[in-house]
Amino acid sequence: MFAPVDADYFFDDLPTLGRMLRRRALSSLELTRGFVERLRTIGPRYNALAELTGDLAEREARRADRELARGVDRGPLHGIPYGAKDLLDTAGIATRWGAPPYRDRIPSADATAITKLREAGAVLVGKLAMVELAGGGGYRYASASLHGPGLNPWNVGRWSGGSSSGSGSAVAAGVVPFALGSETWGSITTPSAFCGVSGLRPSLGVVSRAGAMPLAWSMDKVGPMARTAHDCGVILSALAGIDAADATTTAWSYRRSRPRSFRLGVLAEDFDGIPEIANAFEKALRVLRGAGMRTTRIRLPSYDYAATARAILSAEQAAAHEDFIRSGRLDELIDEGQKEGLRASLQQPNIEYARAMERRLSITRELRALFGKVDALVGPTLVAEAPTLDTDLRQMRRGIGPAVFGAVAGLPGISVPMGFGLHGMPLGLSITGDLFAEATIVAIASAYQRDTDWHERRPTTNVKHPSSSTETPTKLSFSASR
Repeated sequence: MFAPVDADYFFDDLPTLGRMLRRRALSSLELTRGFVERLRTIGPRYNALAELTGDLAEREARRADRELARGVDRGPLHGIPYGAKDLLDTAGIATRWGAPPYRDRIPSADATAITKLREAGAVLVGKLAMVELAGGGGYRYASASLHGPGLNPWNVGRWSGGSSSGSGSAVAAGVVPFALGSETWGSITTPSAFCGVSGLRPSLGVVSRAGAMPLAWSMDKVGPMARTAHDCGVILSALAGIDAADATTTAWSYRRSRPRSFRLGVLAEDFDGIPEIANAFEKALRVLRGAGMRTTRIRLPSYDYAATARAILSAEQAAAHEDFIRSGRLDELIDEGQKEGLRASLQQPNIEYARAMERRLSITRELRALFGKVDALVGPTLVAEAPTLDTDLRQMRRGIGPAVFGAVAGLPGISVPMGFGLHGMPLGLSITGDLFAEATIVAIASAYQRDTDWHERRPTTNVKHPSSSTETPTKLSFSASR
């Protein structure tokens, strides 16, 4: 009755998969089994797999097929497999937070985000690897994970980004159609940029964090990583809403924005020494202008955003993990920088946290005032390609870093692919909006993706270097030894 799952399906967007399921071109069970097998065999090549959930996936897929056959349609995610970052609790299934001390942790209840996706008919095929404890201590190396360094499908000698490392690798490699990640300070947008996928950080309060490992209560967000910006909006629609188990949530729902001419504030980034990234960004701006957008150069209010974010993160992670930090189990962590940072967080004076929170009020007010002049802020997600695995991450060049001012002010942001760098690795375009302006940034990103095909590129062997005017062949490996 159903056609076999073709390899191309593994890189299709959500609307395409949904149409195939509803036309009975394939069943959810067949699609799910294909992704489970792909996750089992390919996921470990990139250290992306934390836990396969095959039995659960079979049950959920069979239920989806029965419901769709009866005409019960739960929406655009019904019957579609996905993976979840391993800091989201799953009842009876190990959730290890990427950390050796928690290798035996098995929660008794699901995180709200997992429950919401189940209600939307999505099928959980696996838990995805992450940096230990989401890296709040300030890890130095990509190896800071129970599952090993996240390996980038475009080049396994380079990092997939953190802390949602497995989510970035899995989506890029076509191991899952979409994944849940989390971001406190760049943990969705960084792996999305490095791996060449689309990743959305929602506004604080849009998605419940109940059942997610806490890091910094006033900065943590759960969000989607997928093929396209449109996919991210679809997933966010299923995740959003008030939750009694998370007092920060609000009764907000996602509604698509109609296409129109948006005003974009172009961040004044320093591209000294990185002309290839400057060129990629300028080409992205030309595409956006061609789509009817109006651009104007803009400078951010003058603050030390990173120091403010670090002081808030340090205090809040100390409160969340005090017992663990004081215990001997801290020494079981892998990264020495992570251990040092967690210990130091207990020593931070209260006055530093209070002053950072006071600065945050001014930062948020002044940043939000910019949106009286523009609809969104655009810039490179990072001014660097994915680094090699031996790179000291504290020395990595980041530029303005939209993730950091977004983290401080709780603003939504999306990263979408915008080409390739000097070493053949993906680059990300960042679009940041006002609070609860997710529909705006998705609409802008979708307009960009309608006129580009960077999001359709996939890791393979002997592909041509997409960023080169001479199309120089570049060896990109889809299978490599660990």
